[in-house]
Formats: sequence, C-alpha cells, structure tokens
Amino acid sequence: MDAAELPEGTEPTDSTDPARTGLAAGPGKGARRSVRVHRAWFVAAVAFVTIIGAAAFRSLPGLLIDPLHQEFDWSRGTIGAAVSINLALYGLTAPFAAALMDRFGIRRVVAVALTVIAVGSGLTVWMTAAWQLWLCWGLLVGLGSGSMALAFAATVTNRWFTERRGLVTGILTAASASGQLIFLPILSWTVESHGWRPAAVTVALAALAVVPFVWLLLRDHPADVGLEPYGAREFVPKPEPVPGAARRTVTVLFSAARTGPFWLLAGTFAICGASTNGLIQTHFVPAAHDHGMPITAAASLLAVIGVFDVAGTVASGWFTDRFEARRLLAVYYALRGVSLLFLPMLLAPSVHPPMIFFIVFYGLDWVATVPPTLALCREHYGDDSAIVFGWVLASHQVGAALVAYLGGLARDVFGSYDMVWYASGALCAAAALMALVIRRRPRVPAPAAA
Repeated sequence: MDAAELPEGTEPTDSTDPARTGLAAGPGKGARRSVRVHRAWFVAAVAFVTIIGAAAFRSLPGLLIDPLHQEFDWSRGTIGAAVSINLALYGLTAPFAAALMDRFGIRRVVAVALTVIAVGSGLTVWMTAAWQLWLCWGLLVGLGSGSMALAFAATVTNRWFTERRGLVTGILTAASASGQLIFLPILSWTVESHGWRPAAVTVALAALAVVPFVWLLLRDHPADVGLEPYGAREFVPKPEPVPGAARRTVTVLFSAARTGPFWLLAGTFAICGASTNGLIQTHFVPAAHDHGMPITAAASLLAVIGVFDVAGTVASGWFTDRFEARRLLAVYYALRGVSLLFLPMLLAPSVHPPMIFFIVFYGLDWVATVPPTLALCREHYGDDSAIVFGWVLASHQVGAALVAYLGGLARDVFGSYDMVWYASGALCAAAALMALVIRRRPRVPAPAAA
C-alpha cells in the first residue's frame, strides 16, 4: 500500500528497517509475515568473533610456566609475576578503555588493542631475561587485553540493546571461553611438538587477523546506521564524544566508591577472578602435570571447561533476565567453592570420571557470575554502569593477579598446590555471603493518579 492510500493520521512504515517486522502483503488470506533480523544481532556477532580471535592470549600463560622454567631456569614465582602483571593491567585498563570507547569509538580502541597484543606476544620470541617477559607479556599484552576486556562487551550491549541484555552479555562473555576451546588444544600441541615460541607467534597472528574484521564490520552506535537499539521504542541519537576520558573514569570511580554495593560487587568479583583466571587458568595445567598428567591432556580439560562455559554463561544471562541477580551470584559462588575443595583428591595421572565431572561443573560456573554482576551495576549506576563495571572488572583481575603470583609462590614453598585449592574454596564461600548482603535498589514509586 502506498503512503497516499493510507488512512489520514496513519504514518507509513519503513519496510527497509531491519528492526521492524511487518506484513509483506495487505491483510487477507494470502498475507505473509516477513521477519528481519535487527542489525544489533550482527554487531553482537562481530563482537563475539572478535573476542574469540583475541582469546588466544588468554589460553597461553598456563602453558608457558613449565617450558620457561626448563629453558631459562626461572622460578615459577618469577613467571607467575609476569602473568600477575598481565592480569592486573588487564583489569586496571578496562575502566579507562570503556571511557575511551565513549570518546574515540569502539572500532578504533579495539583495533589498536589487538595490534598492541600482537606486538607484545611477538616480541617474546627474542627475550632472554625475565624483565623482558614482564615487559612484553606483562605490560604490552596486559594493556592490550585490558582494552579487549568485558568492558567491550558491556559497551556493545548497552549501546545496541535495551532488551535481552542479560542474554547478550552471557553470549559475549562466553566468546572468550569459545576462543579458549579453539586455541588451547592447538597451542598445547604446538608447545609440546615445536616449543613455546611458535605458540607465541600463533597468538600474535591471531590478534592481527581480527583487526581488519573489526575495522570493516563493527559499528559504534545504532544511530550510525539509522536504527534504534534493539527493543527500543524510539530512535536514540548518537551521543557526542565525551572529552576527558581519564578524568571521567576517575570521577565515576570516586562517586561509586561512596556506595556500599560497589565494594560488595568489587569484592565478590575479585574472588571470582582469583578462582578462575588466577587459579585454574594459570595453575591447573602445571598442577595436573605435577601429578603425572600430560600437558596436552590437562590443556584439553581446560578446553572442555570452555565448552561448558559457553552453555553456563548463556544460561546465566537467561536466568539474569528472570531472577534476582544477587541470589544467582550467591548460588554460583557457593557451588564453585564446594567444587574447589574436592579438586586435590581428583588430580591423577589419567583422566577419570570424577575429574570429568569437576571440569563440566566448573565450566558451567566459570564466568556465569558476569551477567548478574553487570545487571547489578546497571541497576545501581545507570548510564555510568559500563565504567563502573570496568572498575569492578579491575578488582576481578587484581584478585586473579594475586593468586597467579601467590599460587606459583606456594608451589615453590610447599611443593604442591593443595593449600591454594583449599584457600580459594574458602574465599568463594565468603563471596557467596557478600552477594547476599547486596541490597536491591529501591524503585521510585509512580505518582498517584489525581
């Protein structure tokens, strides 16, 4: 029907808008309904693939500990210190990266971050001293990975979606685990067959390969393509670039730090990082190798964690859209703590059914905490939620950094990782209690009708 044939007062529908669903023909027996996918889902897909491509650097640290120890005779504490610097900068860069994305756009920040990762990983091939490991893998890869942190996923979700945010957050969070699933078997085979240097080059090439993909396909805001965010009822204009990104990031931190929920969220997420990136991702492979398990087999178990992490994180996003976020967090941390207490009894030279059960269970709970944590940031801090979540993520990585270093130090001192598993289990129990203390933000009552 042409616009001229519409009844008076009826506005024409833009049939070219992929955000809308309409009738391909007028009402009647032969009417057919055409469904167009909103552009936001394509942007989420690009972000998903980008995070997968950048996940190679997250898969390598645990595989490097034994080869670097054997080749350079560096202590595990020294190598763990480089991983610790990497994880700390990963977290501390995230809130500034969120503000930089507001100032310069998502595409520019992500493209530069991937290039820095490639340079840092590639330069490790020529290192001969521990300080070079700290500089390349700690400083450069840490800064680049921090700009590709979950603040990237939070920014994409906040700009392109007003509905299904929990689900999209879960999907993008799971992308890192999907990358781990892809790269861990490849990198572990490369390390065992050809040494650690080809594995470092593989990481550099994977990061570089994603750069043109990001530059050509990623878009900063729905307004760039003339659309409203998914689920929005009206067009949202693109905000002007925000000057003073660093100042704004610090200002948001000082404002959030005056509230109780911020410290509770930061504390629980620090324990989350300690029990995942700092503990399992960094020390599971060498710990399993201590008990006689081949490196390839242990790395494959970590890859299986990635498989179930995808399912667990997407499911957690679905739950977050329907259930109270703080109660979900309490359940996730409590179950994680219980599983860690059993791990020392499960490590053995071969893979057996109880170990497989632990891997599946831990995978489902790996980063299931992200969607409810981000939902609580959004509930309490509104438009600043991406930057606040960046600071909460910083605490996640500081916790991971401490355990990455202390775990290696404990292995040097006690000769085993048992003490580390038990301590991390107790910390998870504390995180469950902290999550329950977070109060819901009271809703402002609607004005009474006259």
